[in-house]
Amino acid sequence: MADLDQVAKAPALNGIHHVAYRCRDAKETVNFYRRVLGMGFQLAIAEDEVPSTGEPDPYMHVFLDAGRGNVLAFFELPTKEAMGRDEKTPLWVQHIAFDVPTMDDLMAAKSRAEAEGLEVLGPTNHGIFKSIYFFDPNGHRVELACQTGTAEEMKKLKDVADIMLDEWAETKKAPRHAAWLHEKARDEH
Repeated sequence: MADLDQVAKAPALNGIHHVAYRCRDAKETVNFYRRVLGMGFQLAIAEDEVPSTGEPDPYMHVFLDAGRGNVLAFFELPTKEAMGRDEKTPLWVQHIAFDVPTMDDLMAAKSRAEAEGLEVLGPTNHGIFKSIYFFDPNGHRVELACQTGTAEEMKKLKDVADIMLDEWAETKKAPRHAAWLHEKARDEH
């Protein structure tokens, strides 16, 4: 493998341009995110062939404002088999997580989602943030999270991140370098 420092300078990233998922129905999806999360519908792109491959395949690509310049996008692919999910991955793993500024905002979002008839899990205490979870009409798990950790707690986690990753890579067991986090979450229940 080439030494990356000798190949080229790493790109300067400005953030995520957009994250794209598949949807069953673009209009239903846009309306859901507008109603439940108040997201603005930014734009739609529709083509009869894929620009990157030239493959004939009609699609609708919709873009929603997720706040602070972040964009959540979806593709409707009417000529493809019905969408499914990765059956080998637990439902709780793959999800779209949005930041909300306060616990009041998180609880208001929970009430709004429940008023929509959605089953909402949480709030769940993760020690440094609290979250609620529900599913969109496409079966994508949505998380809304409110940061509750202090700057000091976040620094403590960053300080042990590499150590924890190395230990995990060797043992595939949860490292205990941040055990205080689990105790904090448990104590706040």
